[in-house]
Amino acid sequence: QVQLVESGGGLVQAGGSLRLSCAASGRTFSNYAMGWFRQAPGKEREFVATISGSGVKVYYTDSVKGRFTISRDNTKNTVFLQMNSLNPEDTAVYLCAARVAPTSGSYYQTRSAYSYWGQGTQVTVSS
Repeated sequence: QVQLVESGGGLVQAGGSLRLSCAASGRTFSNYAMGWFRQAPGKEREFVATISGSGVKVYYTDSVKGRFTISRDNTKNTVFLQMNSLNPEDTAVYLCAARVAPTSGSYYQTRSAYSYWGQGTQVTVSS
């Protein structure tokens, strides 16, 4: 069982930055592929970014490429999402997700691929 706790959300003006963290408890963190998703009011949960267990492979949804960076520190069981150049369309609850990966280079973009979810952290971007 893996427990995930997100932090770092808040209110920021358009053009600003936030850094989200997701702390994981449980077994060997490097065995897990990690993902960030977001859900805005009235919308479905959507994929934002994913990172392989080794941290070498990453993938982003098109709308955040060049603005967001996903990273991880396996010594601290933590995954990060650095968000720059935020705009109001980024407003959502951001959730991290984890799943056991068959290889250190595996990563996943779909909700159904993930077994464990955090409660989320609110990000609000004002115009």
